[in-house]
Amino acid sequence: MVEAVRDAGVVVTGAGGGIGAALARRFAAEGARVVVNDRDAERAEAVAEEIGGIAVVGDASAIVAEARAALGGTVDIYCANAGVGSGGSEAAPEKVWAKAWDVNVMAHVRAAHELLPAWLERGSGRFVSTVSAAGLLTMIGAAPYAVTKHGAYAFAEWLSLTYRHRGLKVHAICPQGVRTDMLAATGSAGDLVLKPNAIEPEDVADALFKGIEEDRFLILPHPEVTDYYQARAATPDSWLTSMNHLQQKWEAIQ
Repeated sequence: MVEAVRDAGVVVTGAGGGIGAALARRFAAEGARVVVNDRDAERAEAVAEEIGGIAVVGDASAIVAEARAALGGTVDIYCANAGVGSGGSEAAPEKVWAKAWDVNVMAHVRAAHELLPAWLERGSGRFVSTVSAAGLLTMIGAAPYAVTKHGAYAFAEWLSLTYRHRGLKVHAICPQGVRTDMLAATGSAGDLVLKPNAIEPEDVADALFKGIEEDRFLILPHPEVTDYYQARAATPDSWLTSMNHLQQKWEAIQ
């Protein structure tokens, strides 16, 4: 059992299924008191009942106060997990871009704004951001998703470098394909890029807990992402060329 988690008040957004549900189950198994958040009341309540948690239904951007009250006044760990997998190009409607920014980035910003005063005052708190390997690399066919996941990663990184000396722990989880409804909705691009090496949501939870034990910021459930990320930084033109080849391969099967 991870000492930092036992008896902690934990909030997991987007926890009605997929990665969020796996995180909620794991935190509960480790002895935490868990708030299960989702916009789908039936799914949130089902997971909460299963794990002995508390369902808080609603938009992830606006549930911190209710979640804090449900936990008796204190949130110790906040998992900003809710996200949208918006596909499309630069031509995607502005409402698609706006929703991606709101859910994938601004929900994290709003939660941090609510949580940080108390955390900084007491000198401890843990913010877990479910980003994506797309936030380190990119994703073909999904400009709004790739761009906003870069934003989510940048915000998590900024939180860590700004407040780690004041007791804030930040973890950025960056998996590639995970067998969830979101992966199923990615269509042919996901079939080409993500499905071949897809892992289970429980594998993501395992990776997070290992990262918590080792006090690591960047958590990569797919180890190969380390090599891709290094190649992107060291030889960006070569990396972009290889990604363009993948783009062309995808276009050929459309």
